Amino acid sequence: MMNPVIDLGFISIHWYSVFLFLAMIIGSKIVIQEGKKWNISEDFTFNLLFLTILFGIIGARLYFVVFNFDYYSQNLLEILQIWKGGLAIHGGVIAGLIVIIVYTKKYKINTLRTLDMIVVGLILAQAIGRWGNFFNGEAHGPATTLAYLESLHLPDFVINGMNIGGTYYIPTFFFESLWCLIGFIILLFFRRRKYCKIGQVTAFYLVWYGIGRFFIEGLRTDSLMFSSLKIAQIVSLGMIIIGIIIYIIVTKKGNKLDNLYNDEGNVENVNF
Repeated sequence: MMNPVIDLGFISIHWYSVFLFLAMIIGSKIVIQEGKKWNISEDFTFNLLFLTILFGIIGARLYFVVFNFDYYSQNLLEILQIWKGGLAIHGGVIAGLIVIIVYTKKYKINTLRTLDMIVVGLILAQAIGRWGNFFNGEAHGPATTLAYLESLHLPDFVINGMNIGGTYYIPTFFFESLWCLIGFIILLFFRRRKYCKIGQVTAFYLVWYGIGRFFIEGLRTDSLMFSSLKIAQIVSLGMIIIGIIIYIIVTKKGNKLDNLYNDEGNVENVNF
């Protein structure tokens, strides 16, 4: 298992926090660049990202705590210790979505188009953030053998890091990170299609991530559970279904990506 802490002598920093920070910075940078292509002011995008990230982290933590309440009800102070892990991406996505809907409705901006802009950075942020799980020795699959991991042609440092307490484990964090990275690359080209319509990029994200997470979650040994069902798999199925519905609707009735605003919305003049 990798050392989860960077010891600088005068201060100790958790790798989980480092990758979470990198994910937020790099993901936000991409979203801001996406916004500039549609003449959206950087101030507007920054304000939206600030609120979305803030409430996304809160939502991700609350989601995790709720499904582990038996433990946290006896260890209340640990609820705040997010640097030790315990952020559920589905909770973050749900909370962030609520913020985006409220924010865009307030300023009369097309919600789906805004989501199209955000998911490009989001899926890359997810790919980066998963490496925090690697250093924490979490989000892995069942026990396996060194020979099996070597047969997958994984990087040596990943194989070594999956040796936790003398037992090797399937690196599901790595599979999800790679899946998200591939999805990010596909989205870079998908969004540039000549006849791409508003909402199709968001729909692709929902279906792509939902499919990957559903199967990867089936391997994980630390899943959040509801009775005998894995919560992440249920939510992933919901994402796939919603994504397909959105894609069908916008393909038949949607507008091309040059339509950002609602009838009276003007994002260039929006500031706090």
